[in-house]
Amino acid sequence: MSGNDGGGAAASRPVRVVLVDDDPMIRTLLGRILLAQGIDVVAQAVDGDEVVAVVQAHHPDVVVMDLRMERRSGIDATRDLRALPGRVGVLAMTSFDTESAILDAVAAGVDGFLAKDSGPEELVAAVRQVAAGEGALSARAARVVLGQVRSAGEDTARMDARRRIAALTEREREVATALVAGASNAEIAAALYVGEGTVKTHLAAALAKTGAANRVQLAVLTSLAG
Repeated sequence: MSGNDGGGAAASRPVRVVLVDDDPMIRTLLGRILLAQGIDVVAQAVDGDEVVAVVQAHHPDVVVMDLRMERRSGIDATRDLRALPGRVGVLAMTSFDTESAILDAVAAGVDGFLAKDSGPEELVAAVRQVAAGEGALSARAARVVLGQVRSAGEDTARMDARRRIAALTEREREVATALVAGASNAEIAAALYVGEGTVKTHLAAALAKTGAANRVQLAVLTSLAG
């Protein structure tokens, strides 16, 4: 499986996407938006219990998946994908109305969140960011997701987060803090007056030191650490 190993989709070919939603109208709409922007929709699935087979058959860069489905949720399907060799990016679609679902999705290893009422530009940008290995946590999504994380955080979780974040250098903490605001690599680079390659280096180091699986989990840890 090609998957997303952090290096992003190959520049010589379009981003490959699998759409997973039990509403055919939503799949059709998302597919039209992505195809119009040169993103290949290589397959679709109607429920989470089909995801592993579809991913293994079509080798996408990104799975755009609803968190709520009838037979198997997007959260459980993400856990299934994380048990496979390689790594495919997962962009979760949600209405942000259930705190427990958001927290479970973060723990399962989603690479980004997209509000169901997002516009075409936000959808395309999020897919490309996840495909590039950056993850997708827009300023809007960050406010909602991290707000829920902070409100639900227990003292033990906060203490653990502070311990893990304390291992970072000052520059690594600056990069991690920027993630909490939903900043992209390019925005972080501009704010810190460094190149995007330097940001990626600091981000990789921060992920390794904290044990976070992706930038969403690192943002959660940073937010909990305060």
